[in-house]
Amino acid sequence: MSPDGDGRAAVSYVLPLRWRDDDGLDELTGYLHWLSGRVEDVLVVDGSDPARFDAHAGRWAGLVRHLRPHPDLHFASGKVDGVVTGVREAAHDRVVIADDDVRYDDWSLARMGALLLEAELVRPQNYFDPLPWHARWDTARTLLNRALGADFPGTLGVRRGQFLAMGGYDGDVLFENLELIRSVEAAGGRVVAPLDLYVRRLPPTTSHFLSQRVRQAYDDFALPARMAAALAVLPGLALTPRGARGAVAAGLAMGATVLAEAGRRRAGGRVVFPASASLLAPAWALERAVCAWLAVGARARWGGVPYGGRVVSRAATPARQLRRRLRRPGAAPARASAS
Repeated sequence: MSPDGDGRAAVSYVLPLRWRDDDGLDELTGYLHWLSGRVEDVLVVDGSDPARFDAHAGRWAGLVRHLRPHPDLHFASGKVDGVVTGVREAAHDRVVIADDDVRYDDWSLARMGALLLEAELVRPQNYFDPLPWHARWDTARTLLNRALGADFPGTLGVRRGQFLAMGGYDGDVLFENLELIRSVEAAGGRVVAPLDLYVRRLPPTTSHFLSQRVRQAYDDFALPARMAAALAVLPGLALTPRGARGAVAAGLAMGATVLAEAGRRRAGGRVVFPASASLLAPAWALERAVCAWLAVGARARWGGVPYGGRVVSRAATPARQLRRRLRRPGAAPARASAS
């Protein structure tokens, strides 16, 4: 990144936050101290309750720009309220958007800044560190995504001018990172996904991980081929003649393991991804096969899944629909606010 006069990069870093407890406050504050010494403009957009917001303000005074989401924003995803507010308020055109569990280092921050000189959106690769059992389990998903293209990280880089010109993006969806990626692509922006741009991510608690299983499966409604594949696993096994069922299941398990290992080996991934994650790919695929049907049941029964205090029905907007909106002259395709 090109530093300004005091050695910090001319980049804005937007961290949307909405906490219900402050268990990680000391660790996050330490990261913000580190970050503020390297990035010129750090914004924490805090949708926490008033008492917690005030406590955060006291800890971060003079360290970051700490602000509330703009009052005109009321998306189902509170994170998108924070992202849109942060990009609006950003001082620089190059903006790094990162969840509160993402931890850049000097190398990844510099690489992100350099890539944002060439592209409208940068999609890096997260990896978990440390690695409790559920982080290894979820890393299997990451490896399969890498084998099939690219993963969906908890951080993206975006050009502010592009973001504002396309009217932001729709936050009334579950898979909001995919929504932003698709919106930039549909608006004609260049999207790059460097598989070797590794950015550390802290693992969630076990209880949070378990609570997300069906909701994350619901995201695959935005990726119909992937959802169809997940839904086909259990009926396919059930319809297989009993004598051949074991062999078919073993073949599927071997295929998932080989595919995950191919993802682990891409772009030097063995440095950050353990081999055990590839071995867990069959278990993750079986979990997704079960949860995909639970997601279908939630859609049939409630019209969606609970999220942010309401039921959200859409995973993401189809790319073709975004292209029709964003390429129409004079159109403001993606919503920057919602009522």
